[in-house]
Formats: sequence, C-alpha cells, structure tokens
Amino acid sequence: MKQAITAFTISLLLATGMSAQAQPAPDTLFQALGKEAGISQIVDELIKLLMQDERIKTSFKETDMRRLAVLLKEQFCVISGGPCKYTGDDMKVVHENLGIKAAQFNALAEDLQIAMDKLSISSATQNKLMAKLAPMKRDIVIVK
Repeated sequence: MKQAITAFTISLLLATGMSAQAQPAPDTLFQALGKEAGISQIVDELIKLLMQDERIKTSFKETDMRRLAVLLKEQFCVISGGPCKYTGDDMKVVHENLGIKAAQFNALAEDLQIAMDKLSISSATQNKLMAKLAPMKRDIVIVK
C-alpha cells in the first residue's frame, strides 16, 4: 500500500510541476526531521536498506556509498530548509546514462519511507520530505 501511495504522490506532484530546488522549504521541516543529526540518521538507515533491497541493490554496485550518503544528507538538508550547501552535481547530469526506471525510483522512495518509519518520523513530516523530493523523478528516471 505504501508503494502505491508513494507512486501516486510522486505522479501527482509531477503533474503539478512543483520543483524541489526552486524554493527552500520552511525551516520547520528541517527541524521536524531532527536537523542535521536527524537527517544523518535517516540517510544512514536508508543506505543500509538500499544495500539489502534486492530490487535495487545492484544499481549501487559501482557507487561510492560513503560519498552518496554525504550528498544525500546535504541534499535533504537543503531541501528541508536547513543551512547546508549541496555540493553534488545536477540530478539530470548524474543520472542521465544510468537507465533508471520508475520501479527503481519508487523502490528507493519506499526504502526512504521505511527508514523514516524505523526512526519514528511522523507521517506528516515524511510526506513533506517526499513532496520535496518527488519532482526529481523527471531528472532521474529515463522515459523512452
């Protein structure tokens, strides 16, 4: 059920044309996520789940997971309205030759929700973060 909700939410947000990087979120989301320490815990749990998820773990076999964790922490911090600076490359450039499909994107989104559930992040806070991340799908998923 959660995967269906995630896919629906992502599709709805894409249809409205929201941009995750156009406007920073209010500081309240950053605080609700537990600031930098909370975001760090979320990403660390997410990385563990990604490495165990049979649906997508092979997608990360060539990835420097420590660097990925750092970049995800920066990105989540910026998107949630925190004081961080994202030092990674543009999402479209990074993902353009990886052939990522919607099912892989949705699996990662589901793993993120599971990580937040494990850390007792409220559903409302989870939804706010997912709404900020969802528009990245158009830059990550290959549509052919």
